[in-house]
This record gives sequence, structure tokens and C-alpha cells, in this order.
Amino acid sequence: MSHFSPTAAVNYFFNYFLMKGVLVTIGLTIAAVIGGLILGMGIALMRMSSNPVLSGAARFYTWFFRGTPLLIQLVVIYSGLPQLGIKFSVITCALVGLILNEAAYLAEIVRSGFMAVSAGQREAAWALSLSPWVTFRRITLPQAFRLMIPPLGNSINSLLKATSLASVISVEELMRRSDMLMQEHFQILEVYAAATAYYLILTSVWDAIQRRLEKHFGRSSASKSKRAAARVPVAQASVEARA
Repeated sequence: MSHFSPTAAVNYFFNYFLMKGVLVTIGLTIAAVIGGLILGMGIALMRMSSNPVLSGAARFYTWFFRGTPLLIQLVVIYSGLPQLGIKFSVITCALVGLILNEAAYLAEIVRSGFMAVSAGQREAAWALSLSPWVTFRRITLPQAFRLMIPPLGNSINSLLKATSLASVISVEELMRRSDMLMQEHFQILEVYAAATAYYLILTSVWDAIQRRLEKHFGRSSASKSKRAAARVPVAQASVEARA
């Protein structure tokens, strides 16, 4: 009867083949976050639009991609689209699936962040004769981003682990390469112990980054609030005068 070998687990942890899988996992996560944020921002703006067509399309998008499993989406993109004559490389299929899925979640996070900013803030900016772009860049976006950080961080944490589903379509990320090593050496516990350690390290590093971001933007927001407090009476007086 074989037993768990700590030495073998350590050897797998420092295995170059497995390390390359970790880099692929990190790359997939970063690319999916960037692409998901860009697409998600557009979907959020469409969702908040007064145009019923744009709003309806955005609502359908989030309903569809949040309501179906990421695994099915990846398999359809990789195996189903070629039936329609649409073919992508394995990495491209994984990125398209991850981005489309992540954008649906990030769109709701972005929308919730913007909606949480008080309308009074925009009214005060209008009273101070700030342009819509300056109001968005200097007032709405910073406050909304601060509110988005916790749910955004949780979504990225989940995405990092969800990249393991790309192994189903043969993307050689951490999970796929762990499977390949396990099938070659039949040391299940040792291989997956090494993979587990890598996932824990990656999620812990991101957790530390998220806490730093929350602390930084929370401190920045507090200092800006103190400066803005001095302007509130002036803004309120202007609003009352225009009323």
C-alpha cells in the first residue's frame, strides 16, 4: 500500500513543467480581468441607458452568461462553434469564454458601484459648474471604484480558480498540467497537494493586494471628503439660489 510522500509533493511543487502551468493560469486571469472590465463597463453603461433596446440587450447578456455554467460556455465555444465554421485556438477559446462570462458579473458590480454614488454629489458638481466629464472623472468614478473594490476583488479571486475549467478544453494551465503529471506518475495526492499550494499562494497574494487597495482608496476617499466638506455649504447655496 502506497503512502503520501511529502518529498514527492515538494518536488512537484518545484517542477518546472507545473510552474509553466502556473504562469498560464496567471496570464489567463489577468487577460480575462482586463477584457472583462472593458466589456463589463460597456454592458453596465448599456444597462443604465434610458434606451430600452440597449438596456434590454444588456439585461439579456447578464441573464444568459450568469445563468449558464462557465464549463458549458467553454465547451460550446471550443467544440460547438467549429460546426458553424468558426474556429479559434485553444487559448483563444479559453480567453473568449472567460472574458464573456466575467464581463457579465463585472457589469453588475460596475453598475451597482455607480448607482451607489449619491445623486447629491452630481448636483453639487453641477452647482459648481463642473462639466459632465470632470464630474465623472473626479467625483463619480473615484467614489464608485472605492465601492467596487470588495466585490471586484472577490470576483477576481473566483476567476483565478475558475481558470481550472479551461483544462477541460485542453488548455495547459495549472490544473491540466497537474492532471498530466498525475496520469504519468500516478501520485495523486502529491501532485494535487502541489497544485493546491500554488492556488493558495495565488489567492493569498491577491487577497493581500485587495486589502492594500481597499486601505489606499479608503484613505484617499477620507481625505477628499474632508476637502469636499468645506465646499458643501457653497454648493448648497448655489443650488438654492438657482432653484
